[in-house]
Amino acid sequence: MIVRSFAEIQNTERHVRAASGTWESKRIVLAGEKAGFSLHETLLYAGTETSMWYAHHVEAVLCVAGAAELTNDETGETHWITPGTMYLLDRHERHTLRPKTDFRCVCVFNPPLTGREDHDENGVYPLLPEEG
Repeated sequence: MIVRSFAEIQNTERHVRAASGTWESKRIVLAGEKAGFSLHETLLYAGTETSMWYAHHVEAVLCVAGAAELTNDETGETHWITPGTMYLLDRHERHTLRPKTDFRCVCVFNPPLTGREDHDENGVYPLLPEEG
């Protein structure tokens, strides 16, 4: 059994800050735990814009605080995401998130992230091999 808190991973290698400066993520369950998914708490900063495309991963996102506009970049469809709203990128949709306030969410990835990922120039997380 693994028991871990977000507080204990604050400012460790599991607390990742994006090179873009638009978000930070506390990665509480990673590929190394062999759970078949990874689990993260992500904070996207108010007034920013982040374009993403998970070409190699399926992601489920549950908003727990804040508000953001989500745009499906492939269809132009927009959604207002607020606490208690989930979105699932089950078809690897290119999307853009525009937080109106600080936006805190819980994210699940499959395949699981290793913890070393950051978005590339296309908004993609690379599919990294697990270390060790």
